[in-house]
Amino acid sequence: TILCKDYITTNFDMEGSGSSFHIAMCPWFALGHINLYLHLSNKLAKKGHKSSFFIPTKTQSKIEHLNHFPDLITFYPITVPHVEGLPPGAETTNDVLPSLIPLIMTAMDRTENDLELLLRHLKPDFVFFDFVYWIPKLARRLGLKSLHYSVISPVTLAYNLSPSRHLITGRHQFSEMDFMQPPPGYPDSAINLHLHEARALLNESTTKFNGDVLFFDRWYVGFTQCDAIGFKACREIDGPFVDYLETQFGKPLLLSGPLIPEPPVSMLEQKWVRFLGGFKPGSVVYCAFGSEATLTQDQLQELVLGLELSGLPFLAALRPPSGVESIDEALPEGFVERVKGRGVVHGGWIQQPQILEHPSIGCHVTHCGAGSLFEALMNKCQLVFIPFLSDQIFNARLMADSLKVGSEVEKGEESGLFSRDGVCNAIKIVMEEDNNEVGREIRANRAKLRELILHKDFESSYIDDFLGKLRTLLD
Repeated sequence: TILCKDYITTNFDMEGSGSSFHIAMCPWFALGHINLYLHLSNKLAKKGHKSSFFIPTKTQSKIEHLNHFPDLITFYPITVPHVEGLPPGAETTNDVLPSLIPLIMTAMDRTENDLELLLRHLKPDFVFFDFVYWIPKLARRLGLKSLHYSVISPVTLAYNLSPSRHLITGRHQFSEMDFMQPPPGYPDSAINLHLHEARALLNESTTKFNGDVLFFDRWYVGFTQCDAIGFKACREIDGPFVDYLETQFGKPLLLSGPLIPEPPVSMLEQKWVRFLGGFKPGSVVYCAFGSEATLTQDQLQELVLGLELSGLPFLAALRPPSGVESIDEALPEGFVERVKGRGVVHGGWIQQPQILEHPSIGCHVTHCGAGSLFEALMNKCQLVFIPFLSDQIFNARLMADSLKVGSEVEKGEESGLFSRDGVCNAIKIVMEEDNNEVGREIRANRAKLRELILHKDFESSYIDDFLGKLRTLLD
């Protein structure tokens, strides 16, 4: 028997919210999703609200240190059933190759009975979920409200999953050409896909998870059957797409704001302090693509040669290509000697928040993942985008083409490959100040957006509004 912990807490709720909420958090078994849900739990706990957090057993130890309110956020370990084809002990997408991710979803589907027992016992007010398409039906059966809190951005979902796409193309009859055009009524004509991106999205949409359940079905069923939809988003960036989705799905959309990370507690490693300290403020290019993106050796070499070609000092934190033991083996011949003293390519983990805060950093070349993007937006560095996956692509188009706060590296229309010249040119657009009208506009827009996000009441007002709308759902 699992016993719910008793709590004695002070009511920190904002005016008019009434008693505190109890929310069951059920993120998809991927560390990026789990981290975001815990980040949201911390923001809600700061206002006095309680979360019961469902997490794979062995994964708990990896994120416990990120729980800033252990009196209000309780982890409930979930045993992930073994599925034939998965490595022993695999629990999350981070434990497996991309080709095995569908089996992680199969394993998560097999936890439904365990989650039902927990939910019956805990009796939360809400269940927050993503990708787990059967949660709304389960929650309804138990008399609970469900909210699809999306890790994917509004701009992406509005493009990919608008119900109007089904009306004009027929269910699952998408083609590459369909995905190259936005759906009817989409609010921004500047955002569209190249051929190689549409092809990848088509392949992704028809991937089967657990038998015959298509990837897009998991998304679509979750969004259409839940009581409300939530996003880590704000109207100042995503407003038109939020309005469009609210009209399309016909249900409340709740925005939690950007969920600005807490300032890092630990100090930057001395070797990076020494390296970065040798350059002028705002002069160093920092390049990183998150914990999962892996370039081919050819593309990695084009990337670092583009950094070299820019003539600027740089620090790149990159994973070795598949089949290559270390990052040094993957670098072009003679590269290390040529850039010695002004450029470093690092193959291990790096303290990204602390790096981005360093005054020498002037530009961040990023894959445009939502977490990395907001880390960068909070700091003064200019932005260059090289997106790889669906959500990253739409984030990059929104930032580069609509908001004009950064520059995207050009890729081949069909191949999807970038060149060293493309990398160098994108960096020069945002970093060179002389005779550069485009760069001046980008830098001005970039500064305005940073000022907005960092306004002292900006995030708090979003969390308060988010909680107020949750209250309305219960009334």
